[in-house]
Order: sequence, then C-alpha cells, then structure tokens
Amino acid sequence: MNKHILYLDSPASEWELATPVGGGSLGAMIYGDTTCERLQLSEESLWSGEHFEATHADFRDKIDRIRQLLLDGQVVEAESYAKEALKDDFYRIKSHETAGDLLFDFGGTDDCADYRRELDVLSGIATVSFMKNGERQMRETFASYPDRVIAARHTGRHSVRISYGRAACSWKNGLKPTESDWFGVESVAADGDTLTVHGRTVCGAHTFCVKLRAVTDGELSADGDTLVIRDAEQTDYVIAIAVDGEPILPDADYGMLRTRSADDLSALLGRSDIVLDEREDAFADLSVDKRLERLKADETAVDPWLCALYFRFGKYLLVASSREGTLPANLQGVWNGYTEAPWNCDYHTNINLQMNYWHAEVANLTECTPALFDYMNHNLLESGRHTAQVDYRCRGTVLHHLSDIYGFTAPADGLWGLWPLGGAWLCYAMWEHYLYTKDIDFLRDTAYEYIRDSARFFLDFMFEDEQGRLLSGPSTSPENHYYYKGAKVQLCLSPSMDVEIIGGLLKFYIETEELLGLNPDWSEEARQALTKMPGLKVGKHGQLMEWMEDWDEPEPGHRHISHLFALYPDCAISMDTPELFAAAKKTLERRLANGGGHTGWSCAWLIALFARLGDSEGAASTIRKLLTKSTRGNLLDSHPPFQIDGNFGASAALVEMLMQSHNGKIVLLPACPEMFANGHFERLCARGGAEVSAKWRDGAVTEVIVEAVRCDYEGLLEMNGSSFTLTLKKGERIVIFG
Repeated sequence: MNKHILYLDSPASEWELATPVGGGSLGAMIYGDTTCERLQLSEESLWSGEHFEATHADFRDKIDRIRQLLLDGQVVEAESYAKEALKDDFYRIKSHETAGDLLFDFGGTDDCADYRRELDVLSGIATVSFMKNGERQMRETFASYPDRVIAARHTGRHSVRISYGRAACSWKNGLKPTESDWFGVESVAADGDTLTVHGRTVCGAHTFCVKLRAVTDGELSADGDTLVIRDAEQTDYVIAIAVDGEPILPDADYGMLRTRSADDLSALLGRSDIVLDEREDAFADLSVDKRLERLKADETAVDPWLCALYFRFGKYLLVASSREGTLPANLQGVWNGYTEAPWNCDYHTNINLQMNYWHAEVANLTECTPALFDYMNHNLLESGRHTAQVDYRCRGTVLHHLSDIYGFTAPADGLWGLWPLGGAWLCYAMWEHYLYTKDIDFLRDTAYEYIRDSARFFLDFMFEDEQGRLLSGPSTSPENHYYYKGAKVQLCLSPSMDVEIIGGLLKFYIETEELLGLNPDWSEEARQALTKMPGLKVGKHGQLMEWMEDWDEPEPGHRHISHLFALYPDCAISMDTPELFAAAKKTLERRLANGGGHTGWSCAWLIALFARLGDSEGAASTIRKLLTKSTRGNLLDSHPPFQIDGNFGASAALVEMLMQSHNGKIVLLPACPEMFANGHFERLCARGGAEVSAKWRDGAVTEVIVEAVRCDYEGLLEMNGSSFTLTLKKGERIVIFG
C-alpha cells in the first residue's frame, strides 16, 4: 500500500471531517458525498474587518499605575484597576471568512459499493471513488500553488447540477443556516460554461469573486444560477477565487494543471520522510478513523505506521497553506467553513502561529517560511512600531497575543491581552531559520530589523525595581492564573516565560550584531540588560516556578506550559543545566498529574517536551493521548474544535524523538520508544546547515549519513552512546555505521 495515502471509507458528516486540499493562498474541503458533492472554498485574504486605530495616548500612564500597584504588592487592586481603566482599550478583531460552497448535485440514491475517500499527501491529490450501477465513479480534486486554482475531474457516467451556497455563519451555531447567514452573496450567475459568484464580506469592507469553468464531453447548459451537465463520461472543472477583484481562469488543460501541481508539491514533500516500522503496514486496509478507534479501544495497541502518516500529513498541511508570496498559515491553515470562525481563524501569537512553523526547518520545508517572515515584516513591523510608540512610549516594535491580516498589534480581548511577547517569540522563527541555513544575507536583509526592533522595545519597556532587577510587565503567564492572598489573579511582573523569551531574544540579538556589526551600542545595552534580569527558580514542589514568587494556581493542569519555553522550543534548559532540567521534568509531571495536555496543541507541546527530557515512553504515551483524544477521523487536530497547530506541533515533536540538533550537537534517537524500535528517516535538517538520514534496528542506529548541504558544518554527533566530531565542507557527506 502507498505510505502517503490517507484513506477513509465514508463521506464526511461535518466540515471538520472533510478532506483538505490547499494551494498556499486558497483551499477546499471535500466532503465526498456520493449524491451531492460539496467543495467548501477558502481564500487566505477573505477577512471581515479592516485596519483601524487601536492605540491610546494615555495607555502608558495606566500601565505605570498597574506596575506600581504590582510592585507595592497590591495585586488584587492592580487587577481591579486594570479591568476598569483599560476596559475601553481592548479591541476584538474580525474573522477570516469562508468563500462559500460549490455543490455538485448528482441526484439518485446513495447506494454504492467499494467507497474510498483518499488524500495523497505527497502529490496533494484527493480522490473519491465508488461503484454505482455497475460502473466506477471517480472524482479527483487538487489545489494548485503554481496556477492559483482548484481543479477537479469527474469520470464515470454522470449528470449533475452545479450551484453555489454560503450558509455557515458562526461555528458556535454549527451548520444551521438562518436567513442572515446568506448575507454577503450579491449574485450567482451561470453563463455558457462558467459559474460566477460575486459577494461581499460580512462587514462589507471587501468584495470577493468565485469562478468555476466546466469542460465536459456531455451536454452543458446554463440555467439561471446553475450549470447543468447531462450524460457525461468526463467533466473537468477549474475554480479560481479573488478578493477585491476578478479571478483569472488559466487556459491550461486539466492534465497540465495536475502535473504542475503534483510536481510542485512532491518536490517539497518528497524531500524528507520518517518510517517508524520497516514491516509492511499491518493496518493498511483499515480507514484512518477505524485505526484511531482501534487505539482508543485497546490501550496496548500501537500503530507506528499511522504515526509516520501523521508526520507526512503535517508536512502536507504546511506546504498546502504556507508558500512564498502567500500569507502564513493561520489557526486553521487556509481552511475555514464559517464567516465567524473559531477564534476568528486568526493569528494567535501566544504559541499558535509559532507552533505552526516548528517543523518547517527540521522537516526540510524551509521554502514555507517566507510567508511568515513577509507577514512579520510587511504586516506587523511598522504597526508594532506605532503601538510601541503610542501605547508604551517605547522605541522598537511590539505585538501582543493575536493579530490579523491588517497588522493589528495592540492589546486585545481582555487583561490576558496585556502580554506583549508575541513579536519577540516570532523572532525565534527568524533566528532558527538562520541557525538551520547559516544564511547571513537572510539575517541581514530579512531578519535583522524585526529582531533588532523587538529587542529595542524590551530594552525600553523593562524597568529596575528596588533590588536592581530589570523587570517586564505588567504581563501574564499566557492564559494562566495564580492565587494571591486567596484571590484568583493573572497580572504579574516578569513571569518566567517573559524572562525566558526576552533573555533568549537579547542573546541572539547580541549574536546578530556580532555577525553583522550594524548597531554595536544597542548590542552593549542588551548585554548589560541580561546581567540584571531575574533568574529562573525552583519551587516548593521541585517544579520550575511559573512566576517570580512560588504562587499556587487554580489549574495545576493548565493547557499552557509557558514556563517550559526554555526547554522547548528554546534550549536554554538542557542537561547542561541539571537543576533546571530536573525542575522542568517535575513541572511536566505535575501538569500531567492534574489533567494537562487536554487540548491538541498542548498535547503536541508535551510530546516535544518529553523528547527534550529524553523520556521516550512519556513521549509515546502522549502521542497516544493526542491520537485518541485530540485527533479527528481524518487526522486533523482537535483543540476542540479544529486548530491546525496541533498537527504542526506534533509533527515537529515526532522529529525531536528521533533527532535533536541544539547546543552544537546532533543527537540521534534521544527519545525513541519501543514502538518505534525499527525504522529510518531521510533528509531531516539539523541546525548548522546539515541534512541527516539514519537507520536503526532494535533501538540502535545502524547507519547515519550527514551531508553539509547549505554550508560548511562543524559539530558533534551522538549515537549509540558514542560521540563523533564532524567537520564537513559544503557539499561533503559522511557515512557512519553503528
């Protein structure tokens, strides 16, 4: 069986169970119904809302008042004052919107046999096939990045009516349309071989247009707002979407579009791979949802092949939703069936957007990252400068816990929106790109301004207390609370995550200045700041403290594990810092003992943390938890509802179990559990510019290939308890046998 096939044996009963195809800027969810196929369409820039002014000249005065109250130990008073004083300073952004549904009504009954709904996660081609009336019906669909279209081919004798609908308003209301849910569709017209839809976003700020063209060997006619095809053996469709303009349908035929799209995707997705059992897939004949049910029903059951498919699917989802020249992958990649989506289908930056790109470099998909970096530089940088200047009277740039395509950077939603670390955390993606590629031109021309200005903001924003410590805040430990004198509160100064993110940012900003030599004065200021920042502490339970004081928390199993940022995705906590390493392990144990990891993305983070701790069985048990509690039948992550970051984060975490490359060394099989005892991986990327392939048997590496692909490589390689020093010139490779 093809290891790249995600197989399902029934149509989707709801949007979250449909099959995703994506071409970077646009996507479709395929339901696979036998009598009325539904393609739900999305386009990345189809958003409600628009840019608006969200800063306040007196905001800094209020911040200073909150700071002083926190410094004076009047935490409850600080929180009460903040709620009242800032109640008009928090905004809510608008939602990304669906582009509607194309409906292919074939009529008849749903009696059929040998039904298969498949997605090839190497070529990006989705198929629905079944036997009906003694004939094979086949429907093939893909989304093309090179041609910016969605295309489909239906074969087998068919007659069909093609129409358009846009019925899902709020995800909270499910799929129960009301009259107001159709707001925004201005016209639907069929003319010749083309169906054209004109509409407007819910807020009315933007127009959109959907065009479908049909080419068929049957009889084609237009009937008002419907295309009608009769007695066809083959029909090809091409679909294009535009926002604030008219889409252009390409002249290329279906075969050419298919070849260009499949070649484009497979060139990226075929680069790296993970195989977690060398035997033939024992459950290849089972649909994915039944494989998941098998794991739920039997606690001793394992499915390493499904775990490998999960990794391949995670790669596919990123390539399908984040390409050069597009927007970055949002909370649902590029797929959205609503006009009011879960969490607005926006860019949450207190972990979610960052997690979307955790696997980009290591899985050899570095071409997917320019979408994120362009968004940072073109949508966030200047807006963040304005927010920093007006709201905080600071230089540099700042971003809080969420944003949209209009570059929103101000505090949003409520007190938790005062957390100002979103942009600083995003800087790590830029720095990681440099570490993996050693591309000095990228560091200077793309990354430098955002990293420099983010560091500049915190050099201005931090302040000294009476003990001479340089503190940040008011801030929060994302979405978590603590008890202060019996009251449940969240505002604080210098929570551990602030210390970790700002400290790491200043360190690699200093290194960036050393490499580029562009602003040595600020570099020296950053060095001095690092010496004054508070250190991390171990608490009364042996845990890493989440705040500067050892406060208890209402939710010891909270989904955010923010204070373990320094363990993963950063590496400031490692076996080289044994006391903090042990405290991180204790923290993880306490979180899990109290129900932690109960959401998809949180579970993915736990797997990576276990991998960094070298705890193979802890990582394995958490993978089981992810698959049995936070994964839908089509392998999409469930927060719940669907959030794509869990897919991306878990894909990165699987790699961390098999290879790590931080702190100047490549470590093979650092957390490989028994269920992955025999396998191999191909062309995973290591920091320093190398690509690594390895084989192992019974948990021991039998062969490893290290190739200096992007630059000269120097570092250590650890495998099977031995250590090797590697020095490779660019283009050189070395093979080591275990």
